[in-house]
Amino acid sequence: MEGIKLIVGLGNPGADYHDTRHNAGFWFVDCIADKYKLSFTSESKYFGMMAKFKHAGKDVFLLKPQTYMNLSGKSVVSLALFYKILPHEILVVHDELDFDPGIIKLKHAGGNGGHNGLKDTDRVISKDYWRLRIGIGHPGDRNKVASYVLKSPNLDDRISIMHSLDKGISILDLLLDGHFANAMKQLHTK
Repeated sequence: MEGIKLIVGLGNPGADYHDTRHNAGFWFVDCIADKYKLSFTSESKYFGMMAKFKHAGKDVFLLKPQTYMNLSGKSVVSLALFYKILPHEILVVHDELDFDPGIIKLKHAGGNGGHNGLKDTDRVISKDYWRLRIGIGHPGDRNKVASYVLKSPNLDDRISIMHSLDKGISILDLLLDGHFANAMKQLHTK
């Protein structure tokens, strides 16, 4: 099976959002960029910040859409179409309210759970992509979700989230090589 060719971190652009829970996807692709010593460049034709590296002789793209969360699909589809990357070769990394900080899970396709970045991505490329779901916790009241995701996590939650990002990085080669079952087993086994 083909491995991942495009890793999209979902988040909102700008300094005001940098440290918010909703930007956990951005944090993950920043970790990959640090690992490979990459710099992101602004790519207006893809409506985002992009970096690229080689893995096993193939190009792998990192993307941070700069469209705000609810229009993330515009950025994803622009880059995917240009480089002829199919939906099942895309990994979208996002914050997940349904998981406590420290939990990270991989899944293929499925529902969007009300996540606006996923809704827009589903709309433009279908649901046939991989998702890395980074737990950020839930405020306990659905009326407080919008303000919760746009705030920085407390120190304990931040440490737990960063630990989950490390776990995600540990399966990166498996994802790039298309070994999804092994990646899930390693990630989901305590």
